[in-house]
Amino acid sequence: MTETNRIEYKEILTKAVDIEKEVIAFLNYTSGGALIFGVDKFGKAVGVAAIDDTMLRIKDRLKTNIRPSCMGLFDISVVAQEGKQLVKVTIASGSEKPYFKTKYGMSERGCYMRVGTASEPMPQKTIDNLYASRTRDTISKIVSPKQKLSFEQLHIYYQEKGKALNAQFATNLELVTEDDTWNYAGYLLSDINNISIKVAKYAGTNRVELIETNEYGYTSLIKACKQVLDKLDVENRTIAKITAKDRLEKRLWNARALREAVINAFVHNDFSREVPPKFEIFSDRIEITSAGSLVDGLSEKEFFKGFSIPRNKELIRIFKDLDLVEQLGSGIPRILDAYPQESFEFTENFLRLVLPATEQVTEQVDPTSTPQVPHKLSPITDLVSDPVNDLVSDPVKNLLLVMDKEYSISELMAFLKLSHKPNFRKNYLQPAVESGIIELTIPEKPSSSKQKYRLTSKGKSIKKQ
Repeated sequence: MTETNRIEYKEILTKAVDIEKEVIAFLNYTSGGALIFGVDKFGKAVGVAAIDDTMLRIKDRLKTNIRPSCMGLFDISVVAQEGKQLVKVTIASGSEKPYFKTKYGMSERGCYMRVGTASEPMPQKTIDNLYASRTRDTISKIVSPKQKLSFEQLHIYYQEKGKALNAQFATNLELVTEDDTWNYAGYLLSDINNISIKVAKYAGTNRVELIETNEYGYTSLIKACKQVLDKLDVENRTIAKITAKDRLEKRLWNARALREAVINAFVHNDFSREVPPKFEIFSDRIEITSAGSLVDGLSEKEFFKGFSIPRNKELIRIFKDLDLVEQLGSGIPRILDAYPQESFEFTENFLRLVLPATEQVTEQVDPTSTPQVPHKLSPITDLVSDPVNDLVSDPVKNLLLVMDKEYSISELMAFLKLSHKPNFRKNYLQPAVESGIIELTIPEKPSSSKQKYRLTSKGKSIKKQ
C-alpha cells in the first residue's frame, strides 16, 4: 500500500503524530482525503490495538484543535486490510477554507495544504486569497429570524439513538453564532419554523393537473425529512409480473437510491436562499429539486466520483448522528448504482434529480404464462377492493403515517395541521375506524373526553407495508 495525494498512512496515534496537520491539509484540498492508522512506513498493515480509544482521541483532537470547526466534515470508521483492523478517517473538502490549527491561527504555521503525497505549510498569499473568497452566507453564520426556539423533537430523536443531548447541545452542535444567538441551522432544526416542505403529485407527465399536495414543513428538518421518506415509501409501490414459472416483483423506484436522493436534497440544499427542497411525483417519474447548484470548488466530474464538499456541515453532522447519513460522499455513488448520470440536471441555481419509474403502475402479465388469478400489487393495493372504498384514501394514509401510539383527536388534528373537526371526522377518522385500521381506547364510551385512538394490528400491518 502506497500513499497518494488523497491517502496518508500512520502506524500508531501518539501525541507526537501531527494528525491535525494532515486533516487540515485535506480540509483545504479540493477533494478531501483519508488518514489511515495501522499501516507502517513500509506500507504494511500492522493493525490498531486500541480501536475505541484511538477513535475517541482522534475525534477529540480534531474537535478541539482545528478552526473553523470541522465537525461534520469527517468520518471515523474501522476497515479491514490484510487481515488487520485499521482506523480510517475520511475527510471532506471544507467550504470555509482556510482551515488552521487553533494554536497558531491563520498563519503559515497553522495552515497546511496537500502537495503530492505530503502536507506542506500554506503560503501566506494563498491563505489570504482563500480567506477573501470564504463563503460567509452559511447557515451557521446567518442569525435565526426567531430567537425563541424549542428543540423537543431533536431531543427525542437523539434519545431514541441513545445519545441524549446535554445542556451544551446548542454550542456542541453549532446551532448558535459566535455571539451566542441562535443561527439558521438552529432555526431549521427547531420544533417550529417557517420552512415549507411539500410533496406534490400530478395526474400525468406535466404539472397541469395537481391531484394531491402534502405539507410536511414548519417543523424540525429531521421530522420533515422522515415524513417525506415515509410518504415516498408509500408511493413506491411494488408491481408484479407473473410468468409460467415465477412471480417477479419490482418497486417503481429503487428504494435505496430514492432514500439517498431525499436525504441529499435536505442536507445539501442552499437554505441561505430561503428556498426549500421540492418533491414532485408524476405518472412516469419522481423529480427532486434542491436549491443551489454545485458547491464552489466542486466540478461535475468530482461530484459523480463521490468527492464531497458539504454545503451544510451542521446538518450533515446531526443527520449522521441520527443514522440518516451513513458516510461522507456515499450518497451519490449509491444513486448512481441504480440510475445514470443523466438523471442529474444542473442549472445555475438548482440541482434536479429525475428518477424514472421502472414500469407502469398497472400489473404486467406475460402472454406466455398460464392463466392465473391476477395478483394485486401490494397489501395496501389489495385493500382497494374492500367494500370500504375510502380505506386507502390519501387522508387515511396521512393519518396512518402520524400514528405510533395513542392520540386524542386534538393531537391528531395538530399533527395533520387540520382545524375543521367535522372534516377530520368525516374524511380521516371515521373511514379508518370503520375499516378496522384504528380503534378507540374506550370503545364503550365513544364520546368520552378521555377518548383516544390507536392503530389496530391490521393498521400496523398496513403502515408497515
